[in-house]
Amino acid sequence: MHSVVQAVTDRIIARSQQSRSSYLSALNDAKAQGVHRSALSCGNLAHGFAACQPVEKDSLRQLTKANIGIVTAFNDMLSAHQPYETYPNMLKQACMDVGSVAQVAAGVPAMCDGVTQGQPGMELSLLSREVIAMSTAVGLSHNMFDGALLLGICDKIVPGLLIGALSFGHLPMLFVPAGPMKSGIPNKEKARIRQQFAQGQVDRAALLEAESKSYHSAGTCTFYGTANSNQLMLEVMGLQLPGSSFVNPDDPLRDELSKMAAKQVCRLTSMGTQYTPIGEVVNEKSVVNGIVALLATGGSTNLTMHIVAIARAAGIIVNWDDFSDLSAAVPLLARVYPNGHADINHFHAAGGMALLVKELLDGGLIHEDVNTVAGYGLRRYTQEPRMIDGELKWVDGVTESLDKEVLTHLDTPFQSNGGLTLLKGNLGRAVIKVSAVPAGNRIIEAPAVVINDQNEIDELFKSGSLDRDCVVVVKGQGPKANGMPELHKLTPFLGTLQDKGFRVALVTDGRMSGASGKVPAAIHLTPEALDGGLIAKVQDGDVIRIDATTGELTLLVDEKTLANRTAGIVDLHHSAYGMGRELFGALRRSLSSPETGARSTSAIDELY
Repeated sequence: MHSVVQAVTDRIIARSQQSRSSYLSALNDAKAQGVHRSALSCGNLAHGFAACQPVEKDSLRQLTKANIGIVTAFNDMLSAHQPYETYPNMLKQACMDVGSVAQVAAGVPAMCDGVTQGQPGMELSLLSREVIAMSTAVGLSHNMFDGALLLGICDKIVPGLLIGALSFGHLPMLFVPAGPMKSGIPNKEKARIRQQFAQGQVDRAALLEAESKSYHSAGTCTFYGTANSNQLMLEVMGLQLPGSSFVNPDDPLRDELSKMAAKQVCRLTSMGTQYTPIGEVVNEKSVVNGIVALLATGGSTNLTMHIVAIARAAGIIVNWDDFSDLSAAVPLLARVYPNGHADINHFHAAGGMALLVKELLDGGLIHEDVNTVAGYGLRRYTQEPRMIDGELKWVDGVTESLDKEVLTHLDTPFQSNGGLTLLKGNLGRAVIKVSAVPAGNRIIEAPAVVINDQNEIDELFKSGSLDRDCVVVVKGQGPKANGMPELHKLTPFLGTLQDKGFRVALVTDGRMSGASGKVPAAIHLTPEALDGGLIAKVQDGDVIRIDATTGELTLLVDEKTLANRTAGIVDLHHSAYGMGRELFGALRRSLSSPETGARSTSAIDELY
């Protein structure tokens, strides 16, 4: 193993010893109880299978067949999740084919950040992760199930499903992806038209036409944002079948992989031959594997929060220092928009997950000795699925990239590190992703332009007051303030300023989204403005220095001046769609800390 990867893994194991031990103890206690359905009273059990077909009732009555719970995030407004409409019946039949039963255990909410960007609903986005986690746990709480299939792809949905699933860590579970839509308009062209619209060079009809050609059918959006980062993470953590992440929805291989996932989870139950609970698949080594794979591909910054929270749910304590140290040691092997011009389909065609895993394993950058849903050992994930003579089989993946501008090898990386840097200074701690930022733009020292809402940038841009070097500071956007919305609406404006030759950057206690790109953005700043963070005292004209090469984030204002300032007013009344402020406040305060995964306070404490 690479010395840095091993050192980070060892310190996570040591740091997590007590909490992980407690988690595994609870998992083993649940294991020892056997089939929990056997503990249900006759009335409980009768309710549980009342709507089943006679053959299914007989199976569940005898307690000799596995029952698989399906937790689905289907809705047909999300392009990524629309294919899930037909999955439950397909998965039920696949379970029946191997002598098991499946029931839909729960439906969880699934919002699309692409629809809510810049809208009030975005303030519910991060909160939805906690709701999804709770909903998943509610669905599995009936003690009717011996395993589960988790149907989710996007943004907060995968983290929420996984956090909820880990509360039932004694059960085996597989994620079942639905795949990305086929490539549409090139992402570079889409970005160009967005900037033209921001400058008033094209009208709304032209913008909508470009967006519609990009997001054009069922399937996951093709850029490398949080949704596709989720899929890559799940696969490298061994929670999806090898090579299943990026097969298009209309490919016949897609359905065969989904059926195989259903059959496989039945084998992994305590009634099968390969009992593998999810709480053992997710361990310190698999978490490190997920982080490394994301760093090697320039994955979404949102995962710097989600992995921290996911790990906590399994008793594992991860922090941003771990991300930063791994990033310094892990080279960038992929260029997928916004880190390049290609989309996720191009990545898949170039060699995809099988080649990526092979490179990382051969370089000692990820751990091979882990449990996965496909069996022991991550080397299995250097294979890819194929339909051969009408049968699903796995074959060795390619050993040479088929497009080295999209996916390269360890001896020819796009850059020597993963591009994610931890920034530290008197402003606090933040993360910055520079895999798509030109080297000449990674050090910025410029006056601050302070706003409290991303929508304010529109008028500033149109008035020309941003036509200069500047650091845009958006405060009051943290989890305690308004749910930590993504601030993706800033991207076209800041990108246009950069193209004009101005040196610009962003500093915020909010999020920039999985599509953050060429503009240096110090995001997830902690402590946030509402929590006593110095960002609350930043004023227009204050000089800020961001150095992504050294990890510096400094407000260049003397301490005496800062001591005499009062914190700027932070608007706490953003509650989406007039939601009750008391309840909204309680929910947002129950969100995990972006850096530690620890809850800031209990929602129950807030309400009572």
